[in-house]
This record gives sequence, structure tokens and C-alpha cells, in this order.
Amino acid sequence: MRALIGALVVLAVLAAAVLVAAFALQRRLLYFPDRMTEGQALARAERLGLAPWRGPDGALRGWRAPATREPRARVLVLHGNAGSALDRTYYAEALAPLGAEVTLLEYPGYGARPGEPTLEALTAAALDAVDALGREGGPVWLVGESLGSGVAARAARLRPGVVRGLLLVTPYADLSAVARHHYPFVPAALLRDRFAPARDLAGASSPVVLLVAGRDEVVTAEQGRLLFAALPGPKRLVEQPRATHNGLDLSPRQPFWADTVRFLEASGQR
Repeated sequence: MRALIGALVVLAVLAAAVLVAAFALQRRLLYFPDRMTEGQALARAERLGLAPWRGPDGALRGWRAPATREPRARVLVLHGNAGSALDRTYYAEALAPLGAEVTLLEYPGYGARPGEPTLEALTAAALDAVDALGREGGPVWLVGESLGSGVAARAARLRPGVVRGLLLVTPYADLSAVARHHYPFVPAALLRDRFAPARDLAGASSPVVLLVAGRDEVVTAEQGRLLFAALPGPKRLVEQPRATHNGLDLSPRQPFWADTVRFLEASGQR
């Protein structure tokens, strides 16, 4: 009996140690930033045809694709959890020819932007960017990719008068559910950064387009469908049934882009 009790105690201690480690290291499991110096980032941006976007203090916010005319909308891209904003030029390639001015927000702790990525830091950066674009005039649309769909939903809830439309790519309804799917042994209560687009957009009136990967192995297609079902306002669901999470066809030739712009523009004017 003593041996059994001792074994149970050891197992309990090991389980507690695993939970403590999971809590302490979870942000390393959620955020996968590429880091670089500002000089490296500026050189890469120049090769990509992007201009730096800075705040009033001169600090780097992100990158902008040059606009050739008065934009029909100002699009802010909130990227996924890996890489940096400079890896998301495909949004500018697709949307800029359709008359949108595209800005790629860099998250704190990503690329050349200082700081650490957390729910609060990403939300603050997104709100600062939304406010800045809103002051320039015209409708502001948010593109939220994967992790960024949670950032976009929070920004839309907190700036309902500025954000006039959303495109969410490989989105999820609740990050806690995604965490449970991948780490079922870790209690959801331990999750620190609880992005929850379904909750944040529960009262949204702005139009929302969802692009779901049918074979999404990261957030799952079901999470995108659950989010779509929860949206109360104008909405459109587009699914690429054979695509994986990182395997969507986002090429500019896709008619999806023009359809999305027309839908957001028409629905946002109602």
C-alpha cells in the first residue's frame, strides 16, 4: 500500500510539473516570430516594394504597399502566428490592384518590432493601427489570418465605428477549443491568451467574409464553421475543401478577392 501511495504521489507531482511547464511555456507554443534587425527588415521591404509605416514617435508599426489612387478602402492585415508581416505580401498583391490600400501590421516581438507578443500587446498594436488608418479617412477593413482572426475580432469589437468589414482567413471561433484539440491534457483554464472571435463578434454589424481550409489541421475547418454560425450580421463563407491550413490558394487570380471586395463594400454601406 505504501508503494502504491508513493507511486501516486510521484505521478501527481509529475502531472503538476507538466501543468506548470505548460503554463509557463505556452506562449512559445502559440507565437513563432521571425526576428530581424530594422536594417534587415528595411532592406527586405525595399526588395518587396513596401514602404515602412511608422508611428508619431518614429517607431516601426509595419509596412505599406504604395497606393496609386484614392483607395476604396484601407486594409489592415493582421497576420498569423509564424514569421513576420513581410511574409504576407500576397494580400497586397491580391487587394491593391482592386483599389485597396494595404497595410501589413507588424506585431510586437515580430520582425524588427520590439516587445513581446501577448493578447494585450497584439490588441494594443492593432487598435493603434486602426485608429491611425481611421484618421486618414475612408472605410477600414481588417484581414485576420489564423491567429490574426482573433486579433481582428477584438479590434472590431473595440472600434465598431471605424472597422467597416472583415476578412478572416483560416479562422477559429475560440482559441481555447483549438488548444484543447491539440493539448487535451492541459486544462483550458490555464490558457493565458484567450482569443475568442465568436464572442467578440457576437454583436457585430459589419460584414464578415470567412475563408476556411477544408482540411485545416491546425485550427480545424469546424472552428471556422462554428464562427460563421455565430456571426449575426452580413456574412459569407468560402471554403476550399482540399486545402490545408497553410495550403490555401491565395493567388491574385482567384475571383474570391474581387467577390470579397464587392461584398464588403456593398454590405458595409447598408
